[in-house]
Amino acid sequence: MDGNGRWAKKQGKIRALWHKAGAKSVRRAVSFAANNGIDALTLYAFSSENWNRPAQEVSALMELFVWALDSEVKSLHRHNVRLRIIGDISRFNSRLQERIRKSEALTAHNTGLTLNIAANYGGRWDIVQGVRQLAEQVQAGVLRPDQIDEERLGSKSVCMSWRLWI
Repeated sequence: MDGNGRWAKKQGKIRALWHKAGAKSVRRAVSFAANNGIDALTLYAFSSENWNRPAQEVSALMELFVWALDSEVKSLHRHNVRLRIIGDISRFNSRLQERIRKSEALTAHNTGLTLNIAANYGGRWDIVQGVRQLAEQVQAGVLRPDQIDEERLGSKSVCMSWRLWI
């Protein structure tokens, strides 16, 4: 979902408004994936680097995120799509965090396409989450340190098992 702002800037348009236009592309991608037997689709919506954008644009993107969840989650649910928001959502405002929790809960038991939206996600964040989970298992005595390898870390990663990245 990256590039809407750059496209708008090149066209002399207001960046924040054109991010909303990207929602149509998302609908097409989700429909294609769901109708063609793809198990999971991951879309990058907001990287941790996006916090460096102007405050007004970040605020507009957060409102767009709320709007997208409000307007799309019921349709996703009707089409048996499971929605997962991956990344550190703790930095988002409470309104957006609540929408995320409700949207994920509504679609949690759906068995069709899993739509992963990477929001405030970064590869290092993902690695840290996996390492923390493994450390907790070691501390609980469920796992020995010598049992930790790439495969086990990959199994804890949010993104390692995805087959299609856009």
